[in-house]
Amino acid sequence: MARWSTASGNFFTWIITCLVNIVKPSGPVAPKHARFFLPSFVRSPQRAHVVIAACGAILLSACHSRETVAPEPKPVVARVVHPDGRVSSTSLPAQVQARYSTPLSFRVGGNVIERRVRIGDTVKAGQAVALLDPTDLRNNLVNARAQLDAAEHRFIYAKQQLDRDQAQARANLIAPAQLEQTQDAYASALAQRDSALAQMALATDHLRYATLTADHDGVITSEDADTGQNVQATQAVYHLDWTGDVDIVCDAPERTLNSLTVGSKARVSLPALPGKTFEARVREVSPAADQESRTWRVKLTLAAQSPDVRLGMTANVAFDAVGDAPVGQAFTLPVTALFHQGENPAVWVVRAGSDTLELRPVTIQRYDERTVSIGSGLHDGDRVMLQGAHAVSAGQHVQVVPPLHPEDFPS
Repeated sequence: MARWSTASGNFFTWIITCLVNIVKPSGPVAPKHARFFLPSFVRSPQRAHVVIAACGAILLSACHSRETVAPEPKPVVARVVHPDGRVSSTSLPAQVQARYSTPLSFRVGGNVIERRVRIGDTVKAGQAVALLDPTDLRNNLVNARAQLDAAEHRFIYAKQQLDRDQAQARANLIAPAQLEQTQDAYASALAQRDSALAQMALATDHLRYATLTADHDGVITSEDADTGQNVQATQAVYHLDWTGDVDIVCDAPERTLNSLTVGSKARVSLPALPGKTFEARVREVSPAADQESRTWRVKLTLAAQSPDVRLGMTANVAFDAVGDAPVGQAFTLPVTALFHQGENPAVWVVRAGSDTLELRPVTIQRYDERTVSIGSGLHDGDRVMLQGAHAVSAGQHVQVVPPLHPEDFPS
């Protein structure tokens, strides 16, 4: 019995040490735990057999590796896309701007005491829009008037003295040198009178310049000075966009320059005027690219001006591709479908057959309020993911779920 106890004790020590190592890190602590549990397990041979069978089953089960469970496909909102039925053309975002825009500024410096218009107000030519404090200017006018009065008195006196000396000189009552002095004094008085008249006119104009008036009919587009601010002469107080002819202004990348030569025609659509298209022609193309954006400023004029086209409206300029530019079909997608591949736009496409995701680069023709027009990169029948573009990865297995409200996702 002692031999059985010793042999079984060694065996149980090894078994329990293995079990402890399974559930705890291996090390010198494992045998200590085994010796703690050993006395309760080896008190009888019957219990030892049961313990041996249980330990063997546990060890065998621990040796088997667990099978990897394949992840379930992730549900994604996607749908089949079809072309819009129109030939794709190059489109650029644009803005309606006045052909002529000028800053409104005072011609004299001073303190702004009143502003009479705000941004967006329509003004007429000659309408007062701001006032300067006229106190100093009015004092200058009073001083100029006093200087003019003194010059007038000196001139009148010099004229009378000249008349007397001329009469006496004809009678040989005075020397010629005295007459010459009188003539010099008269010329000086005349010059001072003329200078005082000019100063008087200048002071009058300066007082008039204290009232800032609009030089053309137009719309105030910016306020550049506040009431109570001291401004210098020619410092802008407002910016005025003239009414009349408007330009459609856009910034064109290098690849579209061939389509935007001076005189070429284009079609202009405005989100604020759905269903309307305006014919336009290119009026001006910047001779050099912008240093930061590397785009060329292009200005177009409408073939027929419309009062519905207002300053500041956003627009889209569409023109047919020329040269070697690719021509295809356009697809309309919600903006939530857009993702990116580096710095280029892209969308997630569900591959047919494998139901895995592919990040496909696309080109954007036009950005609308809630949709984008895709010019290239998609084909008829592609399944495009419409939502959650930031929550998936390339090659991921997905399950296509139709949108809950299909009318919200045009295709």
